[in-house]
Amino acid sequence: MHEPSLIALEYPKILERLARHTSFSAGREKALSLRPSTDPEEVRRRQAATSEAVRLLRAGSSLGIGGAHDVRALVERAERQGALEAHQFLDILSTLQAAGQLQRTLQRLDETFPMLRSLIPDLYPLPALQQAIVRCIGPQGEVLDGASPRLGAIRAEIRTLQNRLQERMQALLQRYRAILQEPIITQRQGRYVLAIRADSKRRLRGLVHDHSASGATLYIEPLEVVEMGNELRELQLAEEEEVRRILMELSEQVAGAGEAIRRTVETLAQMDLILARARFSLELEAAEPALVVRREGRYDLLPPTESAPGEWPAASPLPSGEPPLLLKRARHPLLNPATVVPIDVYVGGTFRILVITGPNTGGKTVALKTVGLLNLMAQAGMHLPVEKGSRVPLAGQVYADIGDEQSIEQSLSTFSAHMTRIIEVLQEAGADSLVLLDELGAGTDPVEGSALARALIEALLERGCLTLVTTHHSELKAYAYATPGVENACVEFDVETLSPTYVLTIGLPGRSNALAIAGRLGLDPSIIERARRWLRPEDLQVESLLQEIQRQRDEMRAALEEAAAAREHARNLEKRLEREIHDLERRRREILAQTRAEAEKALEEVRAQVEALQREIARAGLTREELAQVRKRLEEVEETLPEVPPSPPEVVREEIGAQPLQPGDAVWVESLGTSAEVLSPPDAEGQVELLVGRFKMRRPLGDLRRAGRPETLARSAVHLPTPPRSVPLELEIRGWRVAEAEQALERYLNDAYLAGLPFVRIIHGKGTGTLRRVVREILASHPLVASFEGAPERDGGEGVTIVRLIAR
Repeated sequence: MHEPSLIALEYPKILERLARHTSFSAGREKALSLRPSTDPEEVRRRQAATSEAVRLLRAGSSLGIGGAHDVRALVERAERQGALEAHQFLDILSTLQAAGQLQRTLQRLDETFPMLRSLIPDLYPLPALQQAIVRCIGPQGEVLDGASPRLGAIRAEIRTLQNRLQERMQALLQRYRAILQEPIITQRQGRYVLAIRADSKRRLRGLVHDHSASGATLYIEPLEVVEMGNELRELQLAEEEEVRRILMELSEQVAGAGEAIRRTVETLAQMDLILARARFSLELEAAEPALVVRREGRYDLLPPTESAPGEWPAASPLPSGEPPLLLKRARHPLLNPATVVPIDVYVGGTFRILVITGPNTGGKTVALKTVGLLNLMAQAGMHLPVEKGSRVPLAGQVYADIGDEQSIEQSLSTFSAHMTRIIEVLQEAGADSLVLLDELGAGTDPVEGSALARALIEALLERGCLTLVTTHHSELKAYAYATPGVENACVEFDVETLSPTYVLTIGLPGRSNALAIAGRLGLDPSIIERARRWLRPEDLQVESLLQEIQRQRDEMRAALEEAAAAREHARNLEKRLEREIHDLERRRREILAQTRAEAEKALEEVRAQVEALQREIARAGLTREELAQVRKRLEEVEETLPEVPPSPPEVVREEIGAQPLQPGDAVWVESLGTSAEVLSPPDAEGQVELLVGRFKMRRPLGDLRRAGRPETLARSAVHLPTPPRSVPLELEIRGWRVAEAEQALERYLNDAYLAGLPFVRIIHGKGTGTLRRVVREILASHPLVASFEGAPERDGGEGVTIVRLIAR
């Protein structure tokens, strides 16, 4: 990748931020040396690994590599037949233990983590080497007695001899107490000595090993313990030799496993880098982008790997006209997330070059850097601070010439320096390159600079590069408008507050705000008017036109936001209605079952009483005429008894199967627990329009089952009159004549009542208020209306009347 461009786009700063999330030096080294890849499969593997690690961290996994060290230098030293220090083996031990812990954690992952599991074969915990280190080296870095039988024996002899020597020295201390400078036993040069006054040295025969700074004290080893001291020293030398032998033996084991240890450290560093990318993703609240690959003159789309854990979705051709570079609500990762303004930017499809204009400090350069930096991050395997659905093209090279006048870290670039870098771009850039040029044509005569800028854009257009340029030349606005493959964009500026909004708008060139800003700052209006006279009439017309376009665009944006809010409100209403339908259907079934049970019980009691009465009458011995009259009376009573409604026939539910649904088919809606009628076959999104009771709604195909009834039950079923198939929840009569509105309102209320709607909305508008008054007069006396009221302000206010119908 083009190194000067990486620096211009501040990619090294991203690596510094990434390196903060690493756990040990080898991982940090990998993070700082990470470079964007141009290999599609490598980039995809990196993104997949990052996504897998993000899923683990979000699930609360304790995955990590704590205790790892970069011990490759120690391995190299051991391989050169050098003995390692005892404490250095502890670093090797903790690294191997970290590898073992990581290996066990990765082995517990399922097949939805293929990239992380692929690291398992390159982890070598080397348990035999771990056991050898634990047996020989203590937790404080000391060689243990049990490292070898010989070392244990030597140290036992040393301890025994030291005890004997201490006892002898204690006896001598008591004997020569009168000539001692201090009543202590100390050591000099590894020998046990007594501190004797210099004037009494002849009274103690021995070897002088040291004296005090003043010369008043001599440190003498008594001749009586010299032989024991010599023996102790010999044992200590033997101990040192045995320790060296043990350390050398351990070092040889390390050297023998050198390649395995190196691969383990590199794999731990790779895992550290993956986890760092995942933590960086969570810090940025980032998402995995889709990748677009240019192949044989066309673009193929590689969907994000996180969309299907454990599987990589296949590539598919990017639809014609769709931009390969699409960033939704992209944020510059180095700016404060609390204040940075997200931008939407796309390049490719209907145009390949985007010309961004606007005032200084308006955000042009930030937009340019955001696009370039996010592209580099994606190719390095990092997630991007964008919304899902964003995509970036896999660039063979990213070229950036950015003379950032807002950065104190860079000096103002000269025209010659700019041209040198641009010449290099023109010599190397191809159709798979991403080119970012800041202040194109600046630093020279405006007329020549504008002409040169247009010529450079034409040259880049011929090469097929995806290109973003910023400029102050107003001529380029018209050029971008008139040239196929080139598009305008602008960063907005609020003239009222004299501050940039940092919002990027594609399809509209930036306006010149110099005179407006000067006026807001208090410049004499006569001077501003004099300046206007120097402007060409066509320039003034263009500015006025741009101002009108921006005004209309702002109105359209507000209307779109209002429509989006209305759609969201409608979706919420639909969900609420679905829940209410479900609850009503459940309650209806419960009430019907309870009523049926109560009615059957009452009928049984009445029939029992009638039968008992008949038996008593038979025993009473009435005449035939009297008995006939009584029986006739009983029959009349039985006829007045209510009939128990039959139980609804059992619904037989089957899978939809291969045979498509057709209008009129009966289906069972699993989520609602009720049957419905199909009004239209499934659409492209798999949604089916249904009639549930008297309500029309849409449900996904997967929520439906075919519904039927056994033949015997179907033949005995009672067919009720068909209700209205579909009655909307609202009637719009805004702008109608009063007579037409009255007739339509009467029909609509009747249909809504028959359809079982609990309430409806009448949209009559505000206007003069006449239509509202007529509608509400009709509602006030209508027999089907329970109540009515004006809608809340967010739902139309007094322009809408909400009507609640009486229950059926």
